[in-house]
Amino acid sequence: MDIDLNGLSLKELKDLNAKVSKAIATFEDRRKEAALARLEQEARALGFNSLAELTGAPIARKRGMSAAKFVNPANGDDTWTGKGRKPRWFIEALAAGKTPEDMMI
Repeated sequence: MDIDLNGLSLKELKDLNAKVSKAIATFEDRRKEAALARLEQEARALGFNSLAELTGAPIARKRGMSAAKFVNPANGDDTWTGKGRKPRWFIEALAAGKTPEDMMI
């Protein structure tokens, strides 16, 4: 594949550079995904439900959303799990004299 780099504008060269950098960065991931897909297909052809069943590897489980622990006293639709940044309504309620226990579900 020959590309006349001298005939490209600066913008085209930068765009090409960005695409090449991204392709290089994701090359190994794409290669691993293709290999895993082939191995999954082969495991199914041999009568296993998945490659994890064949290798005894633990099956990755998706985490569900955390349950809400706090509710906005002014609006019952606003809830917070207690994880991450405190919502504005929670901070304002604390400043107004409420305690976290007052807002627990």
